[in-house]
Amino acid sequence: MMKILRFFFPLLLAAAAGGAPAQQSYPAKAVTFIVPFAPGGGTDITARTIAAKLTQMWTQAGASVVVDNRGGAGGILGADAVAKAKPDGYTLLIANVGTQSINPSLYAKLPYNADTAFAPISLICELPFVLMASPKFAPGSVKELVAYAKANPGKVTYASSGNGGSPHLTAELFQLLTGTQMTHVPYKGGGPAMIDLMAGHVDLLFASVLEGSGHIKAGRLKGLAVTHANRNPALPEVPTIAEAGVKGGESGSWIALLAPAGTPQPVIERLAADVKAAVAAPDIREKLIGQGAVPQSTTPAGLQKLIDADAARYGKIIRDKGVKVE
Repeated sequence: MMKILRFFFPLLLAAAAGGAPAQQSYPAKAVTFIVPFAPGGGTDITARTIAAKLTQMWTQAGASVVVDNRGGAGGILGADAVAKAKPDGYTLLIANVGTQSINPSLYAKLPYNADTAFAPISLICELPFVLMASPKFAPGSVKELVAYAKANPGKVTYASSGNGGSPHLTAELFQLLTGTQMTHVPYKGGGPAMIDLMAGHVDLLFASVLEGSGHIKAGRLKGLAVTHANRNPALPEVPTIAEAGVKGGESGSWIALLAPAGTPQPVIERLAADVKAAVAAPDIREKLIGQGAVPQSTTPAGLQKLIDADAARYGKIIRDKGVKVE
């Protein structure tokens, strides 16, 4: 027995010694954040903000973060690239509510198993939506909007960035909660939808505070409500959806960091801790808040809980309303 122990004990020590440096050395090279959308949107802007901070934090280790935009198919192409990447912590996904909680219900088939393809790391921020109205639209509050929509079923039009996206589903939730019937006008992206809203070609649009706050402050659009539990610092004068009279209407997007399934737990824990530190840094908090975001980190388990809760909520809306992609 003693001979066996004398044989295995050095091996156990070597294994333990080998594991510790492996954990401590991460990251030892550039980490790639794959953003599954085109440059310039809220997800991309947030990814670059956090990437710059992590690069600053990892300078002594000689590591950095590179942002790689892989847009297409509602975020599926970029998510698929990460799902199939080597699970070593060097290729990560900047995800949002659409890629993780909506697409699995919206699309009949995905090139990966949404339930098992990713390892959650941390939430980065929430992106509340703001309900905006064209300056040509007569109602100036949610109460007036609901009354008008009930008196004129189907007459009120609302734009979205596309069928099945979180802005579209937020509008569907609003209709369910208020008992209204409005007409959906989907666009190929939030930019064209915003342009037509300002021109008065459509009446309403749910979009992120990041996208809408500048237009509201400039008087080009009317801000009716923000879809968050608290008022947004970028639009302090705009009431929350609950304050406006619609209970349970909180919605919007969020941005988070995920890894391919199978990524070593010590690497996940290191990333979660560093993201938490980055999000808590005063300069990053100020920048995210200025963009209309709500900085917020979570544990990996907390992020998974959020993904599952939103998947259940949006999945029900998709099924109940028969939402389909084009």
